[in-house]
Amino acid sequence: MIDAKRPRRPAAGGYARGDETRLRIIDAAIERFGEAGFDGASTRDIAQRAGVNAPALQYYFENKEGLYRACAEHIADETLAFFEPVVVNARQVLAENGDAERLIDAFIRIQETIADKMFTLRRDPDPRMFFAREQAGHEPGIASEVLQCRLRKPLNDLCAELLARLTGCESHDPRNLVRMMSLNGQLLVFHIARRSTLTLFGWNDIDAEKAELIKSTVRAQTRQLLETWNREARKNGGVA
Repeated sequence: MIDAKRPRRPAAGGYARGDETRLRIIDAAIERFGEAGFDGASTRDIAQRAGVNAPALQYYFENKEGLYRACAEHIADETLAFFEPVVVNARQVLAENGDAERLIDAFIRIQETIADKMFTLRRDPDPRMFFAREQAGHEPGIASEVLQCRLRKPLNDLCAELLARLTGCESHDPRNLVRMMSLNGQLLVFHIARRSTLTLFGWNDIDAEKAELIKSTVRAQTRQLLETWNREARKNGGVA
């Protein structure tokens, strides 16, 4: 497991003040790395935005790379906490050998939580640009390594297992993974290519009403495909 550099014990302020300062630096860094990228964001800029002296970054994170890693870990941990209810539900359905309807519902609940995280729950700073730069492959591999290990792999493995139970495929069969990525890719295009999709629809932003339109459309398409693949699996002796 990849561990972040732990905050040192603050001298007079105790842990609460030290943790608050550390989090303020991370929030400022997520915003600045998203705006300018790893190379373009200076530690001086980040310190100024966080309202701390530049040496504070070295005190808490040792160097710029340590801060960048801490940003990725913070985003991953915060996102996993948000997904915890649907993850717990999906694992319970799998453990209880739930029927097709429960498996489909568990998959769709994860998918809708992805949509909620993307569209309806905004935070300051907004990590979308941090994600976009990391996905473009132009940033250091630290973030991709952390996000893959802590966030993407656990969620993808869970979705793949739900789908495998419905189709009879092995969870890591390439066909199963392509299906899983295609289903969730219905949402990702609105996130990764946000500007292009807004322009296509003539929207200024994705508000709650537009987010619900996207969610309901994706929900219906996903349910139809999952039900179709499950019927094919039953018809063909267990594999679709």
